[in-house]
Amino acid sequence: MLVGAGGFVAFWVYALFFASKDAINKIGDTAWGQRAEQICVAANAERESLIDLRRFDGDDRALLTERAGFVDQATDLVEGMLDDVVAALPTDDKGRAIVPMWEADYRAYLDNRRDYADRLREGDDSLFRETAVDGIPVGEKLQTFAADNDMPACAPPTDLTQ
Repeated sequence: MLVGAGGFVAFWVYALFFASKDAINKIGDTAWGQRAEQICVAANAERESLIDLRRFDGDDRALLTERAGFVDQATDLVEGMLDDVVAALPTDDKGRAIVPMWEADYRAYLDNRRDYADRLREGDDSLFRETAVDGIPVGEKLQTFAADNDMPACAPPTDLTQ
């Protein structure tokens, strides 16, 4: 019992005083994150101009097809945003290693959006579904990366999940 208590205390001493407090996704090239944030802010402003607040009747195929068109347009804007952000890689080793993984996750998220639009066109008004990566919804991973790198506008849009 004493050994267990000692281990417990040692764990918390290490966690509180010695373990790294840096975010796991934090890259060293802060200029890259600032550039990305500017790109994402501009893309989000353009995407928000597409918002359609009408209530959609899930039984009206014409309205579902129209909604799919809005989803496609918004997804095209998000894809263009991502293309612009990753056109230049960060200058640090960690950034060059993890940004391509972030991009791959984002592209999976974009595929999820395109699948949703296709389902709408087919008359399926079911909820938007995200791919899980390592058991975590891809949108959550993207959100964490964006937050860790001070680029909140680059988090995935929540227009399909609200």
